[in-house]
Amino acid sequence: MMIKSEAPSEKTSKTMNKSKKKKSRQIWVFGDYRNYFQNRVTLQLLSKAAELAQKIGGEVCAVVFGNDIEEYIWEYTCHGAEKVYALEHDRLSDYPIETYVNLMEIFVRQYQPEILLVGATSFGREFTPRLAKRLKTGLSADCIGLDINDEELLVQTAPSFGGNLLAKIVTPKARPQMATVRPGIFQEIPHDNDRTSTVIQLKMPENLPRERVKMISSSKSPSRTQKIEEANVVVCGGRGMGSKTKFKKIFELARLLTGEVGATRPVVYSSWAGHETLVGQAGKNINPKVLFSFGISGAIQHTAAITNADFIIAVNKNPNAMMMKLADVAVVADANQICTALIKELRNRIRA
Repeated sequence: MMIKSEAPSEKTSKTMNKSKKKKSRQIWVFGDYRNYFQNRVTLQLLSKAAELAQKIGGEVCAVVFGNDIEEYIWEYTCHGAEKVYALEHDRLSDYPIETYVNLMEIFVRQYQPEILLVGATSFGREFTPRLAKRLKTGLSADCIGLDINDEELLVQTAPSFGGNLLAKIVTPKARPQMATVRPGIFQEIPHDNDRTSTVIQLKMPENLPRERVKMISSSKSPSRTQKIEEANVVVCGGRGMGSKTKFKKIFELARLLTGEVGATRPVVYSSWAGHETLVGQAGKNINPKVLFSFGISGAIQHTAAITNADFIIAVNKNPNAMMMKLADVAVVADANQICTALIKELRNRIRA
């Protein structure tokens, strides 16, 4: 992989600004690398940015701030970034929110990207609304879809009214067009060492305000289980399981399959399972290799979040249920009975 590095001179910057004012075609993806090897949302956004860029004749750009960031510049290049805006400074090592907002405002005004995409992580949800307010532009949060319309505007699809409806949002005039996107929505481009990019080495502005909040220390809490978005096997249950007691079999089957538990909104709202298991527009988007679906009819709020599953096995009494039509294997039967039989069979194999 070859990376061309450029530090913009005053003359270069002025020339770039002049051209960008006419028609900027850069799509910026903010590089959130805090938990890089587990949280792949930046790579997923780079992949989608490449698709959007083809439709508008644009350029895919990653923006990365921090200390000792060479590895991430390389990774973003290998995953599709054509240009990387990089700022390395010891002041940026802990993702200070106010400093990041100040820097992003300065560089967005300087380079004027057409679109800015950020992962809907805890940091992204705090960072982007502040930035959008500074830039006086719109922001669509927690998007589950992005596209370009005939007017070459970014169409941002986001759940609304508690996940009952999908809103398609555009920003006709203000720039950049901004959106945060949930992890797991898009597939990342495979790593390719032969990809190249141009790296623009940014400089820390003088007299940048200091953070009003100082971080004394931080530590990561180890998770006992993997995230449902990262699981290879997910066992989802719906109201068709019958009751909270019967739904517990979903947890047992997931344990035996070394998978994670998913649930529909009615199940979560009935307190059969916790909100962290919610799969749907108001919850998690998943892309397992194998998805088991027990007693789920297949409402759009749920199915929109499972479109990337490789193989779906659905069990439902109703052969005409939407979930059955989406499944690779559809079993017309009582979900509770099939779940019980699978648990029994797996236990017998473990004992043997």
